[in-house]
Amino acid sequence: MHVGWVAHFDPPENGPRPTFDHLATHIAGRLGHAPRYRQRLADVPLAVHDPVWVDDDEFDPGDHLFSAGPRTLDELVDEVFSTPLERDRPLWEIWLKTDLPDGRIAMVGKAHHCMVDGIAALQLANLLLDREPGSYNGHAHNGWSPVPAPTPRERFTKAFADRAEESAALALAPLRLASSPSRLRTVPGAARRCVRTLAHTVLPPARSSMLNQPSSAERHLERVSRPLDEMRGLRRRFGVTLNDTFLAACAGALRRFALRRGEEPRRLKAMVPVDVRSADDSAGTGNRISFLFVELPCDEPDPLVRLMTVHRATAQRKRDGEAADTDAALRALALTPKPVQRALAQAVAHPRLFNLVVSNVPGPSLPLYLRGCRLRELPPAVPLAERHALSIGVATVAATVSASAPG
Repeated sequence: MHVGWVAHFDPPENGPRPTFDHLATHIAGRLGHAPRYRQRLADVPLAVHDPVWVDDDEFDPGDHLFSAGPRTLDELVDEVFSTPLERDRPLWEIWLKTDLPDGRIAMVGKAHHCMVDGIAALQLANLLLDREPGSYNGHAHNGWSPVPAPTPRERFTKAFADRAEESAALALAPLRLASSPSRLRTVPGAARRCVRTLAHTVLPPARSSMLNQPSSAERHLERVSRPLDEMRGLRRRFGVTLNDTFLAACAGALRRFALRRGEEPRRLKAMVPVDVRSADDSAGTGNRISFLFVELPCDEPDPLVRLMTVHRATAQRKRDGEAADTDAALRALALTPKPVQRALAQAVAHPRLFNLVVSNVPGPSLPLYLRGCRLRELPPAVPLAERHALSIGVATVAATVSASAPG
């Protein structure tokens, strides 16, 4: 359940490539401005509530920043994304490879999904990177001292009170609704939207696919990049969105994959994460995503028909406000008892609900630099649910669109 990225940087225009020590010192200093990256999870006694974030009084950047050594970049990427994060420390790692044959530098990072989603992971770039190639000397932060963690008794007392408050809020919701005529008038419309969103979520059920067989914990990440202007040209010519072009490209790739395997291409159902952050949400940490479920027309041989089919589906979902409805439902379900949450989480990840994830994360549109090295590509790595052998992540950086597919 970690999200990740494989960032490629050009060599600096002036001077030698920075060493691992240079980069590690730079990153450690910048992460001092991100408190969540110095926190770990602490369990609540008797598991009456979710674990809580506490400052790690033994935090050491050296436990999270590593040199790739002699391994190739592909070997490093596959190994990093095949290995779970250690749960007794802050849930992130960054690996650096400073000796790529073409003079480039690579940064391979991962952070647990409970800590960041795709948007928050890319927002980390605003902290680590600079707008100018020579402006990397400042912004260090070394004056941090950990706040003492609450005792197990304190964690239990607060968690028990929070759970009781949440249960009461859930139980009293119908009474609050009945006491407000204005709210009651919105119930029929909200109910219709809920039914429509539920129908699009579960119907049609995802078809059986080679992508939904049991798999191992090992991961392999394929990466590809294209000029962003190609996708923008399609968007302008056909009046669609960039996300539509990405989804249609994925449908075409999955169609060719099936044909190469000698199989008849069939429609596949994609779960598409949608960012629902507001101005009140903290930047760079946490999860504020909802989901849309869209059928990819992999059975359609005409690429233009595939594109317009995807566009009609996503446009209808947006007009209906399905991402907001799903977000409201998820926030309400967060108030339910943990056994209910666990059962619902397993149901949402069932292969009959979706075949694969396709996640599009808008990256920085302006040039960014890591100690004078310009960021060139940033393909993201998306987590895999059980019996889901493929997820596709797309990110744009300046004039480049990068995609990766862990499987």
